[in-house]
Amino acid sequence: MIGTLLLRADESGAATPHQQALTDPAFEGTVLTRAFTGRPARALRNAFIDRYESAAPAGYPAVHHLTAPLRRAATAAGDKGLIHLWAGTGYRQAAQEPVAQTLRRLTLPL
Repeated sequence: MIGTLLLRADESGAATPHQQALTDPAFEGTVLTRAFTGRPARALRNAFIDRYESAAPAGYPAVHHLTAPLRRAATAAGDKGLIHLWAGTGYRQAAQEPVAQTLRRLTLPL
């Protein structure tokens, strides 16, 4: 339930374009999509989703393997329009900080 909050953490293994997209004002929300893997997942809406969601088969893991080379190349090129930008609805709360600080923020009393 806190996975998205950890995507920008200093220790995160998320690709740089993915981390950047979480703060990019061009990404205005999330959607459920099967476009990248064939399995429903929540992601920041981008050009790939807009183009392929309506035709995406429920074919996990086949779709995942078919789109993997495209996603790798797009990530290497920094193209946020063609990569899977997994994110929950609270993605704007993800901060670039150590994981320990993120966890402290979560445990502070309101």
